[in-house]
Amino acid sequence: MNKTVLSTEDSVWKNLYAIGGIAALIQLASILTYTVVMAVLGPKPTSVEEYFALHQSAPLAAMLRGDFLFLFLIGGYFGTFPALCLALRKVSPAAAMFATLFTFVAVTVCFAIESTFALRHLAGQYAAAVSDAQRAQLLAAGEAVIASDMWNSSGAYVSGFLMQGGGVIISLVMLRSKEFSKVTAIAGLLGNALDLTQHLLHPFAPSISAPIQMLMGPFYLVWFPMLARDFFRLAKKG
Repeated sequence: MNKTVLSTEDSVWKNLYAIGGIAALIQLASILTYTVVMAVLGPKPTSVEEYFALHQSAPLAAMLRGDFLFLFLIGGYFGTFPALCLALRKVSPAAAMFATLFTFVAVTVCFAIESTFALRHLAGQYAAAVSDAQRAQLLAAGEAVIASDMWNSSGAYVSGFLMQGGGVIISLVMLRSKEFSKVTAIAGLLGNALDLTQHLLHPFAPSISAPIQMLMGPFYLVWFPMLARDFFRLAKKG
């Protein structure tokens, strides 16, 4: 009986590590895809009018140039953090648990306030509007959606603090673990720490936060593939 239970637990753990590895690769792919989209299709629209026009002329491009791809990056934490919590539970159970909890709350908030489909709906109504008054109301509604989305609202500010804070905490625990390489832990620590810094500064000093954004990107491009490698190794090791 004990051998059966242990075998079942080992299988569950292997599957969780494998899911974490796949999720990390999806997060890496979302970053690379968004980089290609920006280079080929152009950057994110800067006004409600531009959003509405793009949704009417090229709906797929509007989704890709907006925040929709970030949902794959952010949602991937639902796969990576349970695996991290499992792998690091013996190193620092409290830190691993709180980092995972912070991240789950942040991801949930981001999904709740992401604006792609709300702007798509308003763009359809804007195209069908027959008066200037209706169009003005829809533009105002679009401004309100953008003001409350995953980058500009108070919920977004808190969720960013929780998400990057969770990443810093889990990376510090990884530094003490033998299950992850030092490159993985250091890349995660620097990427999340820089991201947290720019996130905290952005509403008050955007000119300072912008250069930090460029610095943090390369560390994420190292962290996610290294996470995937370590997770797949753990899955194989059991």
